[in-house]
Amino acid sequence: MRFRKIHGAGNDFVLLSNLEPGSTKEWPKEAERLCARRTGVGADGLVISTVLSVSPAVLEVSCFNADGSTATMCGNALRCSAWAAHHDHGFAEMSLLMEGVKHEAVVGDDSVWVTAEVGAVHPRRVQTVINGRPTWFDSAHTGTEHVVAIVDDVDAIDAITVGRLIRHHADLAPLGTNVNFVQAAGTQALKIRTYERGVEAETLSCGSGAVAAVVIATMRGLVAARAVTVHNRAGEPLTVRPHADRPKRTHWVGGPVTNTFEGVLA
Repeated sequence: MRFRKIHGAGNDFVLLSNLEPGSTKEWPKEAERLCARRTGVGADGLVISTVLSVSPAVLEVSCFNADGSTATMCGNALRCSAWAAHHDHGFAEMSLLMEGVKHEAVVGDDSVWVTAEVGAVHPRRVQTVINGRPTWFDSAHTGTEHVVAIVDDVDAIDAITVGRLIRHHADLAPLGTNVNFVQAAGTQALKIRTYERGVEAETLSCGSGAVAAVVIATMRGLVAARAVTVHNRAGEPLTVRPHADRPKRTHWVGGPVTNTFEGVLA
């Protein structure tokens, strides 16, 4: 099988597309094997993208985290899949189905955009002490579970230690959550760090996390409900903006996609 090593703003994946009909594997185990940083290709997740229809363009996208678990929503995996479909088939606009949810995608000259659906938002969901200060996390469902803490300085946070603590918090059992630390960074801009469930580590970028950050930051009055630049650890910002037709429940997230290299899996 041919593969791409591709990343969306630093969130990296092994991407398989154009598989032969009937290709089947134990994808969770393959994800663990291929995503291993020292013994595999190395990635945050394994993505399987299949064209279901050409006119209109519709793809089914599955994403398996590095630990083999299934991602119900991964914005950057969707963006990478849309980039590959544009490169391989010329699609500029398409629908992407992930775990039964339809997402819109648009590929531009320098950015790839996909939609994320915003569900339940709960203020002050859980609390912990960070650097001696009690800190609340709000929750926002953006296709998957996220909590967001507004902090003064994201760089001063031990994102792995605190992220792991909140990810396994008893009040969020049994699913757990992705954990985001967010800081205001000027007009209509945020800084973010994300501990991702399923990767069980801090990642350089998270698309659904960027959307959750903007939803919570808007609720808290840090930004207005329009385009917001979200600065991540990769130094490749994502932009989040409300969908024109349904701004209350759908957001666009867009940014760069980089095809790092391609190869053949043994």
